[in-house]
Amino acid sequence: MIAYWSVLLALSMLIYVVLDGFDLGVGMLFGTTLDPQRRRDMLASVAPLWDGNETWLIVAGVVLWGAFPRAYALLVPAFYIPVTVMLAGLIFRGVAFEFRGRAVRSRGVWDAGFVLGSLVAAFMQGAMVGALVKGLPVAGERFTGDVMSWYSSFSVLSGVALCAGYALLGAGWIVKKCEGETRDAAWRAIPPLLVAVLVLLAALFAHALFANLAVMHRWMERPVLFAVPFVGLCAVLSVWEGVRGRRDTLPFAAIVVLFVCAYAMLAISFWPYMIPFSLTVAGAGAPHASLAFMFWGAGIVVYPLMLIYTVCSYTVFNGKVDPASEHY
Repeated sequence: MIAYWSVLLALSMLIYVVLDGFDLGVGMLFGTTLDPQRRRDMLASVAPLWDGNETWLIVAGVVLWGAFPRAYALLVPAFYIPVTVMLAGLIFRGVAFEFRGRAVRSRGVWDAGFVLGSLVAAFMQGAMVGALVKGLPVAGERFTGDVMSWYSSFSVLSGVALCAGYALLGAGWIVKKCEGETRDAAWRAIPPLLVAVLVLLAALFAHALFANLAVMHRWMERPVLFAVPFVGLCAVLSVWEGVRGRRDTLPFAAIVVLFVCAYAMLAISFWPYMIPFSLTVAGAGAPHASLAFMFWGAGIVVYPLMLIYTVCSYTVFNGKVDPASEHY
């Protein structure tokens, strides 16, 4: 049963990163232009989907709370500030998204809020991942640090890297969904964003080696694991091929594969720990009776329904956006 909930938690987080990642990326790219038509196109590409995408963050949090309470109890005090700031960014972003459609004199404020909320949420997510990779101060399954223990040069670099990655994912989505100058601008943005992501990933790798982080030992001891970044390299080449051939759907698909590879690398580095290297997945799990009780409701009813809803949403809103459309 613990394996089942581990898979559901990992899948929920991956779905969130990919789906909300591209609309956070679109939100950041929204701030790179003042052209009204390009901004309308960007908003129209995510308008029917963005709130459903964020639902997966709630799902991941609920699964973590219900199925892995020890990990939840450890992470909450460690990430109190970044989680609070991230949620504030997501809330302000959502409010700005809706309010700007009705605002006239204050539209500039809500536009800035949409961009800033997207940037803050993305940065905090990356910073938390970086803090986990670097390692949290834990003793006896209890967090022993303070409210700023998550902050370090490595976590800041991770936050910047995820912002660049989300922006790259957003550019791929805009190419997939939009036409005209909006798509052309996204085509132009993909190469420099891809270079920035690769440079930042290399910097993170070098930082981890220089700091002798524990996660790096696993990769050095098991070189076969480098097959995963090799797949990621193939995805990078596919992005370049999509840009060169102006193939609208290829860059986004290849960038998603790149994100999946990065996520898999983290999972491999952490396993079997949920909080590296202090709390294992098995040790973080709730009692079997609790996991079994959750299974019959959330596990085989609610979760599959959410997957079906997500697939249906993306099927219904498939294809290019209508340049003449207003908001929804």
